[in-house]
Amino acid sequence: MSFVYPQILWGLLALAIPIIIHLFHFRRFKKVYFSNVKLLKEIKEEKSARNKVRNFLVLLSRLLAIAALVFAFAQPFISKNNTVKAGKNYVSIFVDNSYSMMAATEDVPLIDKTKRRAEEIVEAYDPADQFQILTHELKGSQQRWISKDNVRSAIEEIELSPKVNALSNVLLVQKQSAPADGNHITYMLSDFQKSITDIELEKDTTIEVNLIPMQAVRESNIAIDSAWFESVVPSINQNNKLYVRVTNHSDENQKDVRLSITHNGQNRPEGTMDIPARSSITDTINLLLTKAGWQEMEIKIDDYPIQFDDSYFINFNIKESIKVLSLNKSGNDRYLTALFRGLNQFDLDNASESNIQYDKFKDYDLIVLASLTSISSGLTASLKTYVENGGNIIAFPPRTADIETYNAFLNQLNANSISQWEDTEQSVSKINTSEFVFDNVYTSTSNNLKLPTTQGHYNFTSFSARGGEYLLRYRSGQNFLTKYNRGKGKVYICAAPLDVQYNDLVTNAEVFVPMLYKLSFSATQSEKISYAIGKDNYTEVNNTSSNNEIIYKIKGEEEFIPGQTNMGNTTLVNFNNMIRKAGFYNLNLEDQMVKGLAFNYDRIESNLDYESKEELEDKYGADANVIGNTASADLSQIIKQKDQGIRFWKWCLILALIFLAIETLLLRFWKL
Repeated sequence: MSFVYPQILWGLLALAIPIIIHLFHFRRFKKVYFSNVKLLKEIKEEKSARNKVRNFLVLLSRLLAIAALVFAFAQPFISKNNTVKAGKNYVSIFVDNSYSMMAATEDVPLIDKTKRRAEEIVEAYDPADQFQILTHELKGSQQRWISKDNVRSAIEEIELSPKVNALSNVLLVQKQSAPADGNHITYMLSDFQKSITDIELEKDTTIEVNLIPMQAVRESNIAIDSAWFESVVPSINQNNKLYVRVTNHSDENQKDVRLSITHNGQNRPEGTMDIPARSSITDTINLLLTKAGWQEMEIKIDDYPIQFDDSYFINFNIKESIKVLSLNKSGNDRYLTALFRGLNQFDLDNASESNIQYDKFKDYDLIVLASLTSISSGLTASLKTYVENGGNIIAFPPRTADIETYNAFLNQLNANSISQWEDTEQSVSKINTSEFVFDNVYTSTSNNLKLPTTQGHYNFTSFSARGGEYLLRYRSGQNFLTKYNRGKGKVYICAAPLDVQYNDLVTNAEVFVPMLYKLSFSATQSEKISYAIGKDNYTEVNNTSSNNEIIYKIKGEEEFIPGQTNMGNTTLVNFNNMIRKAGFYNLNLEDQMVKGLAFNYDRIESNLDYESKEELEDKYGADANVIGNTASADLSQIIKQKDQGIRFWKWCLILALIFLAIETLLLRFWKL
């Protein structure tokens, strides 16, 4: 047995008062003369015995009445688990408001039933107790303690949210917000999906954990998991393959699942698919993109009743032209000019070493060092900045190159340096088809594939710590074309000049054309076509303005000013979890669209596998109370019996009145 106010038990010391009165209560005796003393003695002895019995019963009644009153004010109770401490209660209630809670139970959305259960928990506590209402957002405003009068409105304001947190994070917040005094009690009302139920409990006497599984009708669910292009960058006026992965999370085979796309407002069916139980299917959509610019596309399936994962939004950019800059000693390079001018999608600019505009580098997707004999320190610094910010460079050192300035350039980029020129004929024998530049270019790399041959080349140091990756390799084992990842960009170094006297690469269309074509695209290969709400919280854009006070805005289903940090030539834009609805958004700068964005709901809850009450008891029963969610049960009464225990103060008051009544009856009707 425990007491709500144990300090009042000091009032039991008042029991000494009637005892003292009883011990020192001396009556005055009146002398009466009788002739027969023997008879008087017998009467005295008889009355004395009756007096002692009555006085003892009166004393006992008074003691019991006082003790019962003291116990009534101390409020004794018995708790089943003996975990509740006396004092003020701090009750933290987590209400699962993720999209899985839109499932139906008894023709009512599970979220509505969960909110009613939360209100029943509140009703089980006293007005003086404090409450905390948490959801998956875990907002700072939710973590404050509020009174019983305000908690009902906080529960009513709960709505479904795309934000999903692991339950371990929720419990951590509940523990960290525990007050230093009083009794801290936590409740988790959730469907306890296995994908988010990762709680790790250990015996903790400072907090009581209660798990209340909310059972819903088990539904089948089909979800679009992801989508991606075969080519890292889709191209205009070409067939682009878009892959879509769809997963059946149910235990039954699903047939004739309809797939469709909506591209720039126009809907197009893409057929049906059969998906076996507990498996995924990857379908291919062929897209002929005839329009440049940002492309908004929604991929859809038909599935009911769980629909938050039936659409997948992507947003990607089709460049009208790929800009390439060729830096030459003088004039134009005729081979590069012939190559890029024959491809309408490319825009080639040539610049001589005496007419280079460093501030324009950021406008180009690829810079080719075609025939520069030397690289100045200013050009080296500008090229280094360009690469670190995401640009691509390919260098062809000429036979007459100033090796000292080239090595200064290579050292700045932490690449292997030139050691010497070698006048020997060499043939390229190996091509790295697992790297982006040559990936998916050739159906096979048989002996029929003609690879470059050189009449002379530069030898390079071979420090593995520099992290160079070969794209083309000589039969001797030396690298003909080496790639270095530097910052956000890439540097490609060729061992031979771009001159037919020494290198037949320019006449080898099988290698030269796809190589420069893919090199030009590789600058944008890391661009995301979609973001997950609650996970991907930032993007980067090129900073085209010299004004440090530029302000970007997000416009779409929701409009706000995101967080932004200028980082030289780029700006980091942070969404700060402010996007809550899936769909298309634009990143604008002064009402001009800079970037298209697509956001999708997190797929972590697409798998509707739940922890049952029995499974929760097996995992957490030793360290937490698992309260079954019975539809007809009054959760308030269950909480009172479990958490507040059985209280006896009313019975103590009744007993005090009974003992006082007994004392009155003894004094009134027991005459001496």
